[in-house]
Amino acid sequence: MALRMWASSTANALRVTTASKTHLAPAFSLSRCFSTVLDGLKYASSHEWVKHEGSVATIGITDHAQDHLGEVVFVELPEPGASVSHGGSFGAVESVKATSDINSPISGEVVEVNSKLTESPGLINSSPYEEGWMIKVKPSSPSELESLMGPKEYTKFCEEEDASH
Repeated sequence: MALRMWASSTANALRVTTASKTHLAPAFSLSRCFSTVLDGLKYASSHEWVKHEGSVATIGITDHAQDHLGEVVFVELPEPGASVSHGGSFGAVESVKATSDINSPISGEVVEVNSKLTESPGLINSSPYEEGWMIKVKPSSPSELESLMGPKEYTKFCEEEDASH
């Protein structure tokens, strides 16, 4: 028992986690420095990402954000037809560590919600940019995308933010 407690506390100190057998994910993660940032996406300083394709923008939280949150156990999202505003909260993510608001990086109307997250909120941890997307929005001010960071800027932002903690 003492060995198990030591191993658990050591793993937490080193930020080592094991993947669940229910989804495909890396076997371990050593550091937040290895968070994935994808090309082709825009990023908000509140750690949401946007993928703008045609008349729809898909929004979710970044790999960096889900790593800081820990295991996601519940997600609250708006209904289709709801309005979201740039910088305003549109839902919440509850993890084993805390509950956090999710802010919209752009304004618009919610046209689709990822209903898979109701039954499988851990998709946010295992696949934050693909299966773990949260909402799809029809942007009302596409120019708001220009104020968001690209991959290089967001990576630098995360490094600086982590260094200050």
